Amino acid sequence: MRPRTRELLAHLDGHHAELRRAVDTVPVALRARPPAADRWSVANVLEHLAIVERRVVQGLARGLAEARSGGLPPDTDASVVRPADIARYLDRERRLVAGAASQPTGHVAAEEAWAAIEEVRGSTRALVVETDEIAVDAVVLPHPVFGPLDFYQWIVFLGGHEGRHALQVREIGRAVARHGDRRGP
Repeated sequence: MRPRTRELLAHLDGHHAELRRAVDTVPVALRARPPAADRWSVANVLEHLAIVERRVVQGLARGLAEARSGGLPPDTDASVVRPADIARYLDRERRLVAGAASQPTGHVAAEEAWAAIEEVRGSTRALVVETDEIAVDAVVLPHPVFGPLDFYQWIVFLGGHEGRHALQVREIGRAVARHGDRRGP
């Protein structure tokens, strides 16, 4: 496996593990409880993550198939995980609102949403490994906030997106724990 592929997988794995640790800090009984009426619960966050990653991977797979028909050059192994990109994805000071297609339904339990994340993460990892020998920076999809992102930037985004929401899950956990039994489910 080439260095860039290892770098991308390590980036994804690190943020995924952080998300799992964050979820594990919230008691199972509180994972469906939003901290306020206009906020997401842990289950909502997990459902959102599964929706977004599934949509991104499907788009990247389509873009990769189209790009392959025109031929793709060999990989150059330049680093693509840039601290500045990660910092902007992790910035919780800036509130971002998910588009309608990325909104959670609110009808998915945290455990079910986690299973969906695990499933789609397997697809994401497989797609990254599939591109191990080729340069795929010509595969570009628009992001509603960050503009056009190439294949590598999207993979970095997916890791950072999980990292951002891991921070949010910790915030939710602290808030719902403070409210204790005063709030309903």
